[in-house]
Amino acid sequence: MYHQVGEFARPTAHRATFCHVRRFAAQMAYLNRLGYAVISLDHALDGLFGHRSLPRHAVVLTFDDGYQNFRDCALEVLRQYGFHATVFLVSGLLGRHSQWLADDGRVASRLMDRNTIHELQAGNLTFGSHTLSHPSLTRVSPQQRTEEIFRSKADLEDLLGEEVKYFCYPNGDFDDNVVATVREAGYTAALTCVRGSATASDDIFTLPRKAISFGDSLVGFFWKLHMKHKKKSNTRTES
Repeated sequence: MYHQVGEFARPTAHRATFCHVRRFAAQMAYLNRLGYAVISLDHALDGLFGHRSLPRHAVVLTFDDGYQNFRDCALEVLRQYGFHATVFLVSGLLGRHSQWLADDGRVASRLMDRNTIHELQAGNLTFGSHTLSHPSLTRVSPQQRTEEIFRSKADLEDLLGEEVKYFCYPNGDFDDNVVATVREAGYTAALTCVRGSATASDDIFTLPRKAISFGDSLVGFFWKLHMKHKKKSNTRTES
């Protein structure tokens, strides 16, 4: 799980929101050199829950929020190795800034616009929904929760001209009611911010991920890939 990739000063908080592009390039080179199979989310879920075999050391790369710095910094590195990635878009803020960061006292960053997303569609990417406005879904009304989950899917499908199958919970915030709404909206699967490896025993609508943080050296990256498989939290929500 990544968010922003670029050149950043060392953050004092929310370190999993940032990955310096030099470290990102080193991490992708590591995956390539050690023979990791960087596969699509489609392939991974078919392998875990369907009848498709998974390659040894399979990894899915996900990027939350759809920042412009994904296009400017991460994409070239991914293309160098032919790696697939899944990007979760905040459909009501395309081409604008990440207002939820500003509301939290952080610096808002620009999100990819519609033209950029169309440009990237021809590449090795999957796009998913990250709601309309990136709220904490357990803290809004049932009406807003439904609007955020249903309309973001419909809007992105209009933009992309294809089915949007995957959802990602903003801020990692979800409960049983949120999960039920995601199922009702017709998504195939949903991803959380719970740390850990995804397995066939997981609920397909509450899949865990491993967060790559600003401070992760290659040693830390190695540890998360090879050793840190146990779920970090058993709670239903995580910020």
